[in-house]
Amino acid sequence: MLTGVSELLRMALNTTSRQQVPLHEDLDFLDRYLDIEQTRFQDRLQVVRAIDPATLGALVPSLILQPLVENAIKHGLGTRSGAGCVELRTWREGARLVLEVLDDGPGLTPGWDTQGGGIGVANVRARLHQLYGDGHAFTLENRAGGGVRARLELPFQSAPPEVPVS
Repeated sequence: MLTGVSELLRMALNTTSRQQVPLHEDLDFLDRYLDIEQTRFQDRLQVVRAIDPATLGALVPSLILQPLVENAIKHGLGTRSGAGCVELRTWREGARLVLEVLDDGPGLTPGWDTQGGGIGVANVRARLHQLYGDGHAFTLENRAGGGVRARLELPFQSAPPEVPVS
């Protein structure tokens, strides 16, 4: 676990100078974070991915998925004794990139949004507004069958080709 934390910090430091990264890099960072959470929760945490390969080269704000997944785990799984599921989905809708993080937890409590939400949600909102202005959508809502859905819609921008290091 200590090695995982070290690797997570190294990856975070490597992306701090860039506002946006290709989605595959953000997912790599998220995988390191999920490795740590998997150690913590063991068989209580199930992670399901439905990642469209055509989205892996799209630009996203660096480290944007981690706070959403952290919220899903903390509020969706951390409050109960049984197993829970976090699902990651990405796809393209025309000129938009759609990212979703879903959980099967108890859902949002009434009035949560009038209390300002948490620090992670506030930071996500602020970063999205700074990068995209009104050109994005971010919703956090209860799912009909239980749990929460965090949904981001961003302009689809392809990352420039990566230059191999020799």
